[in-house]
Amino acid sequence: LYWTLVTSLKTEQEIFQIPPTLWPNVLNTESYTAQLDHGDFNMFRSFGNSLMISIGATLISVVLAVPASYGIAKYRFRFRKGVLLTFLLTPMFLMFNNLHLYNTWWAPILADATIGIPFSVLILKNYFASIPKEMEEAAYIDGCNKFTSFLRILVPIAKPGIIVCAIFSFLYAWGDLAYSMTFILDQTNRPITAGIYNFMGQYGTKWSYLTAYAIVTILPVALIFIFMQKYIISGMTNGAVKG
Repeated sequence: LYWTLVTSLKTEQEIFQIPPTLWPNVLNTESYTAQLDHGDFNMFRSFGNSLMISIGATLISVVLAVPASYGIAKYRFRFRKGVLLTFLLTPMFLMFNNLHLYNTWWAPILADATIGIPFSVLILKNYFASIPKEMEEAAYIDGCNKFTSFLRILVPIAKPGIIVCAIFSFLYAWGDLAYSMTFILDQTNRPITAGIYNFMGQYGTKWSYLTAYAIVTILPVALIFIFMQKYIISGMTNGAVKG
């Protein structure tokens, strides 16, 4: 991480200097500022694209996974295990072109959600299964129905698991390259991971620009793990109590 940051602040000549310098002799911020004027390769517009795609995929994953995992954990029905297995085997078959979603943010949002939903269901299923049935029955006595007891009692109890599912859904969508490169052709709509890829040319790599993109890409991920590590650890450990 340190070497990536230092490289992003060096000139191209100093990057290849031997012996290498541990800190730039001349601080070069052009790798950051110049990309504001680079049209298709605008770093901060790509950052915004990634943010919108990741938030969209996270919302879809959590909103659909929470009730799905509750149903699988609390109700016994035929083919229950088969339904759970399908979350792991769901193929990518949506015809985005026929739905007029190709080359829009919706294509990678839905594609990334197909990864976030299975992970979230498998984690949250164990949360809801570990909640005693008596808690729901007590909520019914207090005047709640199934829906209100689910929202007011069970969802708050599963909050650590929901947070960790949201985090990992966001991080997967943030780091995705394949779906974004496949489903978005317009460079101005592509996320920041695709922007990094664009600086890896056939005849050379613009290392100062590439590492500047990498630093901006890493920043949200680092902040999430720094400030949300308590939820990540508790969410993963508690969700793994029951198989």
